[in-house]
Amino acid sequence: MTGTTRSDDIAVPLIHHHPDASSSRSSDDVIVGEENSPIEQVALTVPTTDDPTLPTFTFRTLTLGTLSCVLLSFLNQFFWYRREPLSVSSISAQIAVVPLGYFMSRALPGRAFFKGRRWEFTLNPGPFNVKEHVLITIFANAGAGNVYAIHVVSVVRIFYRKQLTFFVSLLVVITTQVLGFGWAGVFRRYLVEPAAMWWPQNLVQVSLFRALHEKEERTKGGLTRNQFFLIAFVCSFAYYVFPGYLFPMLTSLSWLCWMFPASVLAHQLGSGLHGLGVGAIGFDWSSICAYLGSPLASPWFATANIAVGFTLIMYVITPIAYWLNVYKARTFPIFSDDLFTSAGQIYNISAIIKDSDFQLDNEAYDREGPLYISTFFAMYYGVGFACLAATVVHVLLFHGRDIWNLSKSAFQDKQMDVHTKLMRRYKQVPEWWFMCILLLNIAATIFICQYYKNQLQLPGWAILLACSLALVFTLPVGVITATTNQTPALNVITEYIIGYIYPGFPVANMCFKVYGYISMKQGLAFLQDFKLGHYMKIPPRAMFAAQVIGTIVAALVHLGTAWWLMDTIPDICDRELLPAGSPWTCPSDHVFYDASIIWGLIGPRRIFGDLGYYSAINWFFLVGAIAPVLVWLAHKAFPNKPWIRLIIMPVLLGATVNMPPATAVNYTSWILIGFASGFVVYRYHRNWWRRHNYVLSGALDAGLAFMGSKMERVGYRFNYNVSGCIGIEYFCAAAGNWQLATVERQLGDAREEIVSLKNQLLAAEALANSRREAAKKGAKATKYKERLRKAQALVRYLLKELNDCSINRWIKSSE
Repeated sequence: MTGTTRSDDIAVPLIHHHPDASSSRSSDDVIVGEENSPIEQVALTVPTTDDPTLPTFTFRTLTLGTLSCVLLSFLNQFFWYRREPLSVSSISAQIAVVPLGYFMSRALPGRAFFKGRRWEFTLNPGPFNVKEHVLITIFANAGAGNVYAIHVVSVVRIFYRKQLTFFVSLLVVITTQVLGFGWAGVFRRYLVEPAAMWWPQNLVQVSLFRALHEKEERTKGGLTRNQFFLIAFVCSFAYYVFPGYLFPMLTSLSWLCWMFPASVLAHQLGSGLHGLGVGAIGFDWSSICAYLGSPLASPWFATANIAVGFTLIMYVITPIAYWLNVYKARTFPIFSDDLFTSAGQIYNISAIIKDSDFQLDNEAYDREGPLYISTFFAMYYGVGFACLAATVVHVLLFHGRDIWNLSKSAFQDKQMDVHTKLMRRYKQVPEWWFMCILLLNIAATIFICQYYKNQLQLPGWAILLACSLALVFTLPVGVITATTNQTPALNVITEYIIGYIYPGFPVANMCFKVYGYISMKQGLAFLQDFKLGHYMKIPPRAMFAAQVIGTIVAALVHLGTAWWLMDTIPDICDRELLPAGSPWTCPSDHVFYDASIIWGLIGPRRIFGDLGYYSAINWFFLVGAIAPVLVWLAHKAFPNKPWIRLIIMPVLLGATVNMPPATAVNYTSWILIGFASGFVVYRYHRNWWRRHNYVLSGALDAGLAFMGSKMERVGYRFNYNVSGCIGIEYFCAAAGNWQLATVERQLGDAREEIVSLKNQLLAAEALANSRREAAKKGAKATKYKERLRKAQALVRYLLKELNDCSINRWIKSSE
């Protein structure tokens, strides 16, 4: 294959069509000459034809779409509580519904109901077609996305152990989702119609639709895209049994840990899951795509920005801060999302909460002392501050003029690409539909927060403030997402603002974040779906109906699944009480819980403000604001250097916003694959990339999803107790069995002490109750509670030692 691209590669259809009801051009097809999208990846992937006569929102669409939405909602929520969350993407449903669609087109009767009337419909309007398939996938997308409002439910019920009823939880979940739908409607003009807003992730699904529905001639010695997909799918499906069950070590391989299995420094540098991940690499597609999405869908300039930002933060700033002992860094682990005391012990959060009104107990906080976080966790919030400022400044400098022109309705035909022109023939969704949904939802949310204030803690005025923040930030964040496939995490600004204005209320802080930031993120997911429908020429009103129904169904199933898991799995999310090797560690919920403590319960003033130990972190706001200005000035000074404009500071500075819960190995492997695909193959094997890159991404996702679901269903689910220092698992004996025996013995002694202390505590309380001597009871119980807390802290430390060295499976095999 050559690395050059001929003009006719873009101008002509990429696939030769044969007569077929699901793919062929009819006499009503619209073809727009030689015109194509100005974005090369779009021009190489998205067809410039449309058949407006194809039925879209049919009985098959509604049935298969709802089924897909329910299944994906259940599976994704089920996997979300696990240590390495497996995201079952809509691509799995996109593939599974194809035979079902064709079966229904042959089995269902073609009789028309209410014939000749306005509501005439039929169960079988003809052959199963690509537009029905796209709408079914839109339903599935609603289920594939995580409903982040459930974090609030999980944290309140599991971590704080407070009351939050199912009905109130459902109201919070639904209003959050619908609020995001309102923002999507407001910003369609800016983030869907312009060609420059191309949403790279959608090209994976477009490629897969074409592979499944269009016919192409097989070249001599080559493969059709459909054949290539099937081969890659089978390979992905078969391969995942190795990292998923037989060899979990493939999730993270560290040569430093292999070479120096007894060295703490080697673990800190080389561990892909608990350290900096120097030289660590993973061969597990679920781990690679867990937090950053598919590296095959990321444009190379975005991958390069992520790589530079990750290297700067992980290998420059964090090590320097740690070994210079900035903020007492050496007292704590180099990479951890736990909260600590000044001595490095786990902070006893329950001791500083008033049980009566679920607020901060200031006297108890003064007694326990200030809260500390690990070096990397501090840097995480610093880069969050910088990313916030950089996003606003970057969009104003590089996209401000375009946004202003669109705001003045200067969107003329000469600025439209071919896909926008084709979509103009369909009835549009009126703006007032979205505005009514938005305003009614805001009013309902204010009422809910006021009526259930004892559970949600959030006053009505805070909803208006949260909506104002979402309104301001949806556009700049959307521009970054639509052009780079990376979404800057701006949750920090919502937590920061409400934490200063309304400190001491953790549930209020979480709810404010959900309505202010997560609703914006949900809106971006809807906008991405709008763009997928835009590329595939789906009538906007059919898209509207599919998204509304899918949103409601997904909210119900996600919450129902989460509620069921919380009620049926003992000690879910409790790392201290869960058995060794249990996958139910809830990494994302732990981060959400920590954030509610830092920003909500204790408040930013006591941590990052004038009363806090980390006040210097606020300088990152200034760094983030200045960085895009420097890039803009360099672009103006050297206009003949186009690569300067591709330096996207919000993406670069926000490269590590997913860490934690993401770990170093998630990034190192992702960057290597992104480089191979986006730079090497795209530059030197352009024709292969054009035909197979996005199809390969979809096949890998689908194979993983089907095998992961199968393994879970038959009880072979992945052993998530995999350490970044995986070499120790097999070379621990060489380092000395005495180390293992010592840790085992200490852990056994500590657990025996806990049992003894719990018995003594129960006896003391029983004795006090029988004698009705409350004073004695309080004194005696307090003594044992303090000893019990220390013993439990010791067990947590010893369990972490075992888990970090990944010895648990070695112990079981030795037995």
